[in-house]
Amino acid sequence: MLAVSDFDVRFAPVLAEVERRCNVAGAFVDKDLYRVNLATLWANIVMDPSDVGLADDDIEPLHDYLNEAIEPVLGRGETLTECFRFINSKAGEQAMERCHLTQTHRQMLLYFCSMILDPEGHKRWSEAQRKTLKSQRRTRGDI
Repeated sequence: MLAVSDFDVRFAPVLAEVERRCNVAGAFVDKDLYRVNLATLWANIVMDPSDVGLADDDIEPLHDYLNEAIEPVLGRGETLTECFRFINSKAGEQAMERCHLTQTHRQMLLYFCSMILDPEGHKRWSEAQRKTLKSQRRTRGDI
């Protein structure tokens, strides 16, 4: 498991670049764009932690590190979970539209919203999807 100082070395430059790209009129940050970028960063890390040199047991401490790191930009109490809550809102939908996200990118973020904001509902949905897929395979004779 990586130390917090390792997260700082690896992710502080990434967060600084995200903040720079979200700057509006100098020092002001477009918080909606920042939330979309942070949610995208988190989803990509979780999908393949090894892609950024992390192990699965680094995910939870990284989550805590990112929550602390984004607070100065987004404000007290703003977390990755709140970024996904925003993505799942009307304002989040409008922000994704302004960012010109592809349909696949939007679907990925909304999928993560489902997992993060309603884990039990997501589990039920996933089980229903697997059951439907299995039934379709049987009908086609794939199984």
